[in-house]
Amino acid sequence: MGRFDGWPEQAFDVLLRLDGEPTMEERRRLRDDRERLVRQPMVALLQDIADMDPAYEDFFVWGFDKMIWPWQRQRALFLMGDGNQCIVTFDLDGLVVQGHRWNRRLGGYRTAVAGPAGEQLVDILATLQGKGYELSGDVMERTPHGFPPGHDRAHLLRHRTLTATKDLGCEDWLHTPTARAHVFDALEELRPFMRWLADHVHSDR
Repeated sequence: MGRFDGWPEQAFDVLLRLDGEPTMEERRRLRDDRERLVRQPMVALLQDIADMDPAYEDFFVWGFDKMIWPWQRQRALFLMGDGNQCIVTFDLDGLVVQGHRWNRRLGGYRTAVAGPAGEQLVDILATLQGKGYELSGDVMERTPHGFPPGHDRAHLLRHRTLTATKDLGCEDWLHTPTARAHVFDALEELRPFMRWLADHVHSDR
């Protein structure tokens, strides 16, 4: 414990210099500063959280890419089972935490949503919304084939992906170890959602 000390104020200076359309040469000049001030604090944060709870031991912190988007924000994710991820993003707007389901095959997800367990998911998502989470995803215009359009959970059946997002903001605590507690608390709020997905949704269906 104690690797993470927060993001230094200079991290925002680096990201601000990467805003817009910086050239590849500009990106090369900023690469070392970005690694030290932006990416390494994220690595330390995830290592500390993994120490706090073994459920978060399987994580990945994005590196750099030829595309500009990954340079302008630092993203990391905890792998929470087959297709389930908790995502942490740091950029000029601050921190965002997400719970995400990527459905490689939709049959398992739809069966779970349409069945008795779907009622539990509705309650879980309502609780998250009450705590400030926004629900989004890749959503079909129509209820999928095999389910009545008037199904009580048709709005969830239309989701190809399902994401719960909470904006933690851009407060002074980002520069301190306190940011770790804010992220961990958000992950704990997402845990019932992640557990429901792990228990009821399987990609081999």
